[in-house]
Amino acid sequence: MIKVYPSILAADLLNMGNDIERMLSAGVDGLHVDIMDAHFVPNLSFAPAMVSAIHKRFSDVWQDVHLMMDNPQDYLDTFMDAGADAVTVHAEIEADVGEILRKIRARGVKAGISIKPKTPAAAIEPLLDICDLILVMTVEPGFGGQKFMADMMPKISYLRKIGYPGNILVDGGVNAETAVQCVEAGADTLIMGTALLKAQNPSAVMAACRALEK
Repeated sequence: MIKVYPSILAADLLNMGNDIERMLSAGVDGLHVDIMDAHFVPNLSFAPAMVSAIHKRFSDVWQDVHLMMDNPQDYLDTFMDAGADAVTVHAEIEADVGEILRKIRARGVKAGISIKPKTPAAAIEPLLDICDLILVMTVEPGFGGQKFMADMMPKISYLRKIGYPGNILVDGGVNAETAVQCVEAGADTLIMGTALLKAQNPSAVMAACRALEK
């Protein structure tokens, strides 16, 4: 089943609750929450309070929390206590990523690893057996609305070829058209920002994505 998560980075901050309700009405499978620290990426976004606020109002909604941070290990419990259902950290950080993934799993939360465009898929092979999901970035992380990098698709194909059975998410410039390439390569979860949250008819976008299911 192809899953679709809207990235709330593209939401109207003064109408966040209404935007989330609109996405849920369109049939999305969960929410993608980007956390940026202005160090690992050149932008600053949400704090654990956002995850907590969403959890309190939409307690049954899956929150996929993406930590674009230099030191995510210092905030794991904070985000999981706030309501994160999945926590993804980056392969490129200096901390022990394997230890971080194990700590996340020990809490009963899904553990993910993300790779930036310049990071090869082979770099995370030693960690695949402790990853519940892999997030392949198809833009340089930090800002929404960037152009989709189709040359990232071989990473997804490679991960499937070597037998990775978990979820593969794609984030960056994903829309109803580029989603076709993602699914053909082997991705099963699509992260959409502006293409979904700014769509006049998000239900139509969802229908196009559902049609990709094999």
